[in-house]
Amino acid sequence: MENSNNKSIDLLIAGQGAAGYAAGLYAARYQMKTVIVGQEFGGETAIGGIIENYPGNAEIDGFDLMLEFKNQVINLDVPIIESNVSSIEKTEGSFTCYLENNETIYAKSVILAIGRERRKLGLKNEEEWIGKGISYCSTCDAPLYKNKDMAIVIGGGNAAVEGSILLSKYAKTVFLVYRGEKLWRPEPILIDTLNSTHNIKLILNNTVVELIGDEIKGLEKVKLENEFKGEKIFATHGLMIEAGADPRIEIPKKLNIKLDSQTNEIIVDKDQRTNIEGIYAAGDITNSSNLKQTITAASQGAIAALSSYNFLMETS
Repeated sequence: MENSNNKSIDLLIAGQGAAGYAAGLYAARYQMKTVIVGQEFGGETAIGGIIENYPGNAEIDGFDLMLEFKNQVINLDVPIIESNVSSIEKTEGSFTCYLENNETIYAKSVILAIGRERRKLGLKNEEEWIGKGISYCSTCDAPLYKNKDMAIVIGGGNAAVEGSILLSKYAKTVFLVYRGEKLWRPEPILIDTLNSTHNIKLILNNTVVELIGDEIKGLEKVKLENEFKGEKIFATHGLMIEAGADPRIEIPKKLNIKLDSQTNEIIVDKDQRTNIEGIYAAGDITNSSNLKQTITAASQGAIAALSSYNFLMETS
């Protein structure tokens, strides 16, 4: 790809997930001069493991599905820059987009498809022991626990249940720990699988309060706390934190894009428009739908691309 310094284009798409790739596909079909920018390939789908609810594929690995998305836009000659957008400034007639690799791109319109950031526990040694017993991706690291005695998963939603089921194929025992009285509305089919998996133990009403281990070896034990029963320490070979994710809102806030006061998600209309003319948003960062899935993200990306095209036709 040619150097993108000071390039002027029709559309910059921030994000390399399902929403970003779908937006790129449709933008190419509308013959818009487009660039996709993003450091993280495939978003949440790429690390989501086996997907069984994407139409047309009874079963496909999320990484492979995103690779198909990416190859499709590459075959349509949509450039992809492996860097994140660091900031965006609104200027007269365009947006100045600054990239972390020091490139600057001038775009007439922008689609924000930057997704969410994995939620952390905020405990001492959490950052230092990533890769030393602590992980935020069960799909990525589950095979590391083959024949290990025990692994712990933190969380109560779909990702935590899916991670526990996957880990149970490797570790001898998996503890699924959640702070609430019941799991946070995972899909019924996942609950059925969870209940029928003999080596998964569910621990409710417990919170991780301390990570215990060695500076060199990393995590060795986890201290849990129950409001009524006190504290208990579990030895473990791994802690998978699947506690959800928060919208990446640094760029939207700087642009004064309106956010949902309850969820911090970007507020969009049915055409994926934000309150800033020329800026659209798609995927998990938006309040478009409570269903945060690959199929909804792709749909929103396609709609955002059409809206961007119509905007350019109206303003050119």
